[in-house]
Amino acid sequence: MPAPAVTKVALLFEANSAYARGLLVGIGDYSLSHGPWSVHYAELGPADAPPPWLRAWDGQGVIVRGENRRIARAVEKLSGAVVDLTPSRLLPRAPWVKSDDAAIARLAAQHFLERGFRHFAFCGDARFSWSERRGQHFGALVQAAGHVCHAFDPGLSSRSAGGPASNVEADIGAIGRWLATLPKPVAVFACYDHRGQQVLEACRRTGLAVPEQVAVLGVDNDEVLCALSPPPLSSIALNPRRAGWEAAELLARLIRGEKLPPDAHLIPPIAIATRQSTDVLAVADPKIAAALRFIREHACDGIGVSEVLRHCPMARRSLETRFRKLLGRTPREEILRVQLNRAKELLVGTELPMWQIAERTGFDPEYLSVVFKQQTGDSPSDYRKKFGVGR
Repeated sequence: MPAPAVTKVALLFEANSAYARGLLVGIGDYSLSHGPWSVHYAELGPADAPPPWLRAWDGQGVIVRGENRRIARAVEKLSGAVVDLTPSRLLPRAPWVKSDDAAIARLAAQHFLERGFRHFAFCGDARFSWSERRGQHFGALVQAAGHVCHAFDPGLSSRSAGGPASNVEADIGAIGRWLATLPKPVAVFACYDHRGQQVLEACRRTGLAVPEQVAVLGVDNDEVLCALSPPPLSSIALNPRRAGWEAAELLARLIRGEKLPPDAHLIPPIAIATRQSTDVLAVADPKIAAALRFIREHACDGIGVSEVLRHCPMARRSLETRFRKLLGRTPREEILRVQLNRAKELLVGTELPMWQIAERTGFDPEYLSVVFKQQTGDSPSDYRKKFGVGR
């Protein structure tokens, strides 16, 4: 019996981040499940030339990741299937898989609004179009909630230091001067973890207390970077394994001869990994702040409003009135919100059966299915199929 045909796939990758390496894991998951694939992997920098073997490439497909325009131009000349994983969409005629910047910004805004912040800021990086998109979405959400979003001007770095905006010391100095002008306490959304680490360093140098005066949230949940920052950086955990799987699946469909339009396939984030840099409640009412902290720590233990009242003694009507005034929701709605957020994390990030997810989030299994569908429009199993890594 002849050996099965092997699909030859090239991966042209900038893999200098935890997110990029997660993409590779997702592609590997798909290859193991649907192969065999013969993978030609080239790790490239943003200014590297295309590898010499690419000119004579005779494989069936290519996946490209990074901001290297020379690589993108070389790939455009190839015949065969191509999927674009570049953050700036350098291959507009190919299907594009990308983290959902609008959903990322929405998660950031919710995180800060739930903590009672009234002052907001975005610290982006002008070199990247995805940073601009995240900043625009975040600013619009903050404005819709009735607040102002202050944006860092990256030109301050070059004007103050006489050099490019990518100069790290110039950036940190400019960020520090910008932070000093903001009203406090302020919630700062950084476009990615590296920028978030710079914001934390600027706070350290200028004597701003984190998170009491400046709360900082990054994106990517790069555990090494987040742990290096004093204090540890809260960050939005993306879903690179799902994105890698999606890219590989699209490539396989193209190789099979399907005609796919060059649509954007946006992958929503998983959750926020809350660490010390945002572990604060900017609520002036100390009793409500204490109630919120209790709910955040114990909602998945199956508590009700009566347990909150035992921890923070006051009249039930007073608790509900003050919750509505400060947060726009009731204590019961806050408990349910925390439970459902945890259920979403477990559905996407684990393969636990539904009964265990219900147990870990304080729900009866049947009630979890009912309330999850009511709140999200999807059943738990459908939500997992949409956003989890298929196997």
